[in-house]
Amino acid sequence: MSTAPGTIWHPCTQMKDHETFPLIRIARGQGIYLYDEAGNSYIDAISSWWVNLFGHANERIIKAISDQGRRLEHVIFAGFTHGPAEELAAGLLEIAPVGLEHVFFADNGSSAVEAALKMSHGFFRNSGRPERSKFVYLDHGYHGDTLGALAVCGEELYSEMFGPIMTEQIRVTGPDCFRCPHGRSREECGTECFAAMEQALSEHAHEVAAVIAEPMVQCAGGFRMYPAEYLRRLREATRRHGVLLILDEIAVGFGRTGPMLAEEHAGVAADLVCLSKGITSGTLPLSVVLATEEIYRAFYHDYVELKAFLHSHSYSGNALACAAAVETLRIFREEHVLERNVPRYTLLQRLVRERFAGEPHV
Repeated sequence: MSTAPGTIWHPCTQMKDHETFPLIRIARGQGIYLYDEAGNSYIDAISSWWVNLFGHANERIIKAISDQGRRLEHVIFAGFTHGPAEELAAGLLEIAPVGLEHVFFADNGSSAVEAALKMSHGFFRNSGRPERSKFVYLDHGYHGDTLGALAVCGEELYSEMFGPIMTEQIRVTGPDCFRCPHGRSREECGTECFAAMEQALSEHAHEVAAVIAEPMVQCAGGFRMYPAEYLRRLREATRRHGVLLILDEIAVGFGRTGPMLAEEHAGVAADLVCLSKGITSGTLPLSVVLATEEIYRAFYHDYVELKAFLHSHSYSGNALACAAAVETLRIFREEHVLERNVPRYTLLQRLVRERFAGEPHV
């Protein structure tokens, strides 16, 4: 049984286009391939919205989900806990930069960003500085489609329509290495572009809770890659101005840029880190926010002080998703994924350079 065309309203889609280009109805997936009901195959080059790490129908992950489903599929994640969430939290803190000591569970990337924004303001509010209620964000940055996340979105395509119902935040011209306004090449970059961020923090630090950025790559903004030095300067400046740093690793985490987390390129540690997408290797929705002890302690008080972090989702800490994420981390460790990727991306880099040598737009 299939639904009538248009019954399902698809995200980020002009549904009218499907009057001319019918939706592709996928029947199954295996490895890098998707198969429609007629048996045609498609390479899933977008990794099903950048979530799939180890291919469709990965036997290890499917088995982990199946085994967990026989024990516990879900339980309210407030006042109750379970083994998969605890094991996942321990595994995530093992791969996280030093200083991140607490794991908060949500169920999608936008929700993780919303939680991190609320944690940032709540940290200052609970510390007696409620005026710290603004956020600094970059041109071309993207952090999700919920209203809080859109308020720190540097891509008008997603945010402009909803401007009247969003809070105004502080937008800063960010790095643009593809069309460097300073005429620099990547090899000779002096991060002159950081001056805009420094000015914004100098003028607004007194009212800013946090700066939010995607480390190393602005993904939905056109895969704009920037040098590690920019990220190092951002970390130094936020500390100097007493502002928190949120790094959105949702799209670039879990080996997408080489190391497990993209911020490792710069050797920095954020105050809050958002993770999702590849965390379950594209099998089930899950997200987390990694936080420092200092931020956690700002919410740790007697109940009557009403300083607890009131942010919840019905499926927070879902046991099935946590089991998939635990197995994802095991695959990284046991199959030496990051090490095995090095010759692969080295080969791809060489082939791209040879194939497109002399092409001005590549």
